[in-house]
Amino acid sequence: MIPEKLKKGDEIRVISPAKSLSIVAPDQQELAVERLNQAGFKVTFSTYAAESSQFISNPVDHRVTDIHEAFSDPNVKAILTTLGGYDSNQLLNRLDFDLIHKNPKIFCGYSDITALSNTIYNKTGLVTYSGPHFSSFGMEKGIDYTFDHFMSVFTETEPQNIHPAMDWSDDRWYLNQQERQFHTNTGYEVLYEGVAEGTSIGGNLCTLNLLQGTPYMPSLTNSILFLEDDMLSDPSTFDRDLQSLIHQPSFEGVLGMVIGRFQKESHMDDDTLKQILQSKKELEHIPILYNASFGHTTPIFTFPIGGRVRIEAHRQSPTIELLAY
Repeated sequence: MIPEKLKKGDEIRVISPAKSLSIVAPDQQELAVERLNQAGFKVTFSTYAAESSQFISNPVDHRVTDIHEAFSDPNVKAILTTLGGYDSNQLLNRLDFDLIHKNPKIFCGYSDITALSNTIYNKTGLVTYSGPHFSSFGMEKGIDYTFDHFMSVFTETEPQNIHPAMDWSDDRWYLNQQERQFHTNTGYEVLYEGVAEGTSIGGNLCTLNLLQGTPYMPSLTNSILFLEDDMLSDPSTFDRDLQSLIHQPSFEGVLGMVIGRFQKESHMDDDTLKQILQSKKELEHIPILYNASFGHTTPIFTFPIGGRVRIEAHRQSPTIELLAY
């Protein structure tokens, strides 16, 4: 199920299934609301979005309630997560998948939200999205690429090519909006050449792997895997996390792979990444692109979980195309 696209006047509900809205600076919240309002949307917040907890996260039943209320409210056309965290997977066995199935709508976020987006797709057939959080729109500089892709994915239906961003940044923009460093983006890199078309699955690798061995893990058969990780994933951690995914029974059905740009603090450089990927015989027959503009650097593009994508991994002109999203 591909949810309906957004129209002017539609309501976007902000929820906090991982970290709370309370940790986002007020001026950044205001800018995010202003930016989405100017695009023609109405922003509302769930009951417990800004609840502040002394524990790691807010109570499970509160976070689940907000998800259920957002899906059941007919006025809400899209659900946008506040930001990531560590424990969205706490919610999985409490979700009413029949409710979600009967009320399909846009669900978007990244990082820890990978657990929810892949689970919802697997259990209901609803296409979800890896894309910016609500807090992402509080960024003052370097937001255009992220915002443009967000708008095109959620308002258009025609196939579209995802072009690389012109530049990228890995600074903590939410701590200092003015003194930011941007680097020229050289574009997609190709490890193994080829063409593949399939179902887009993935997001944050270490979070996706939390679904292994559970009823919530989506099948990888006929998939194009989109994988990224954050600064906590050094080369050794990424290596074993990727190997764990390769050991999944359905991995032999993977048709291609796109890897997002790594953060500098992960100490993953291109040569190390290539050595890791080339050490795995299971990957030799599939096209692989890397240094794509998604993950924990900025800006990022939005892509569907459960949509139809095509990649052409040619060294002279690699492309990523969204076909059904």
